[in-house]
Amino acid sequence: MEYREEEYLMISGIQHFQFCRRQWALIHIEQQWEENVHTVVGELMHKKVHDPYLSEKRKDVMIARALPVYSREMGVSGECDVVEFQKAEDGVTLHGHRGVYRIYPIEYKKGKPKSSEEDIIQLAAQCMCLEEMFSAVINEGAIFYGETRKRERVDITDDIRRKVRAMFQEMHLYFERGYTPKVKWSKKCNGCSLKDICLPKLGKTSSVKEYVQKALEEGE
Repeated sequence: MEYREEEYLMISGIQHFQFCRRQWALIHIEQQWEENVHTVVGELMHKKVHDPYLSEKRKDVMIARALPVYSREMGVSGECDVVEFQKAEDGVTLHGHRGVYRIYPIEYKKGKPKSSEEDIIQLAAQCMCLEEMFSAVINEGAIFYGETRKRERVDITDDIRRKVRAMFQEMHLYFERGYTPKVKWSKKCNGCSLKDICLPKLGKTSSVKEYVQKALEEGE
């Protein structure tokens, strides 16, 4: 099965989905969003990474920034922060360039390495899109953390690939139904930019919009 372009979801949404399915639905289905210090810092960092004037070309490495990627199989599209095309003995050919190249994506994050998998899942999703686009195999990528100023190497395992495919399938089902999952409050909610509008104790109300509408009607 292949998805049509109008059915594509945002690749970056898988990080929200892994962190909290309700957060993802509020942002991508209900179109709710609030900035906090974490989202602002992250946005500024990505703007710098995506600046086309910061592009580089070295002897054996070509660097693409804000590279558009997609997957018909998974029904997603988005951008990679940085993709290095490293000259290697095994790899793929690139139009207009001699030799073969290894594809090495790098995702930029503002903080430090997490104990949870959301950053790894997002990077793996990008790798899988690149594999489909270039008919390649990508077994490794990296995440650059702004707080530590270091790259963290990430192995793209079969287990992670299965998780990515399963999560995108679940995301498509929720999106098609317009379904916003309910959640229980936890400590991670404190750092969420949507904590003031999430309302995890909605009970049987299916969405924030319905909750607000009900409150307005009761106030009349």
